[in-house]
Amino acid sequence: MELTSRSLVYSLVATAVAGLAATLWLWPRLARQRPLAVLGRLGLLTVVQASVLGVLALAVNNTYSFYTSWNDLLHPGGAALALTSSEHARGAAPDSQKLVEPTSEGGLETVKDVLPAGRPEEVGRVDSVKVTGTESGLSDQVFVYLPPEYFVPKYARERFPVMLAIGGYPGPSLHLVEGLRVPQTVSELEQAGRMSPTIVVMARPTVAPPRNTECVDVAGGPRSETWFTKDVPTAIRSAYRASHSPASWGVFGYSTGGSCALRMAMRSPDAFPNAAALHADYQVPNDRWTDGDLFRGDAQAASQSDLNWRLKNLPAPHASLLVVSTRTEDNYQATQQFLATAQQVAANNPDFTVDSLFLDDGGHSFETWRRELPAALEWMSDRLAPPPDREPRQ
Repeated sequence: MELTSRSLVYSLVATAVAGLAATLWLWPRLARQRPLAVLGRLGLLTVVQASVLGVLALAVNNTYSFYTSWNDLLHPGGAALALTSSEHARGAAPDSQKLVEPTSEGGLETVKDVLPAGRPEEVGRVDSVKVTGTESGLSDQVFVYLPPEYFVPKYARERFPVMLAIGGYPGPSLHLVEGLRVPQTVSELEQAGRMSPTIVVMARPTVAPPRNTECVDVAGGPRSETWFTKDVPTAIRSAYRASHSPASWGVFGYSTGGSCALRMAMRSPDAFPNAAALHADYQVPNDRWTDGDLFRGDAQAASQSDLNWRLKNLPAPHASLLVVSTRTEDNYQATQQFLATAQQVAANNPDFTVDSLFLDDGGHSFETWRRELPAALEWMSDRLAPPPDREPRQ
């Protein structure tokens, strides 16, 4: 049984229930102060407590995806999987086989029924792949949504625009599928002609779990920013018919993923010149989740990742930003401050634009983010380079 499988959780639950029943039934018989009776009581208590703790540990791990497989748990940082065959690499450069690997880990069995039943050329497809970075040395599992047009012969020579979706910390990339419902929403918008056919790559911000790296290059640690802004685009372009033009790429996310999206667009507009952020923060935190200061006391590096500082002290990036939140969000004032500064900068820099969208109410939750997602996707799609055809499907 896989580490993240429901069958493992159910097995441990059954073991705990059976152990509890056995304890209630056998305890009177083991009440004597003899060695075997004492060992029997200890054994029953151990089985029950170990099973309950195992269920709790698996529930936490499955929710936040700290470890996605037994190998990930027992051999962290192990070698990447070897690719034996892949339809993804068809027509791609030979090196792509080292960058993108199909994988059944991380919840692929969960996403098989995400889209309506039908052939890929009718409903699209969601792939589960492992991306390995050559510059950062990092690798992680991601989901890739491919629109139906990707499989239609008419568009066999077309390259499609790409959106990188980043979830919140410490959630897995699966939260983008099950919680935020990104593939389902994209498919519905494309079906209605409100969004262009687009490849969507869904990733978690925690490339080096369990630490929250905030999508930055950690001093002396994981180079998360390099992985997102260089390795992921290179890998996706090598394995899929993804646009080579940066103008056709955008990044969006919620919570930590939204902070990452804004930071990437402002720091690396050559990779992601378009960004939409749902309920983002504007500074890199220094807390127990980041395991201390990600910059190790380098004030200049910290300032470079402070979005307000960048707006006030550096040239405006050639980027388009969308900030989405609610008027009841805890950081509403911080968001207003960022927007005020950004709009002042944009007034004097035509290549830098910032838009905003606010709901009257809503919290830091998937329920709110799902309400905001369609507008953010349409905004993003309107700014990417023209794709194949945008006519509503019949």
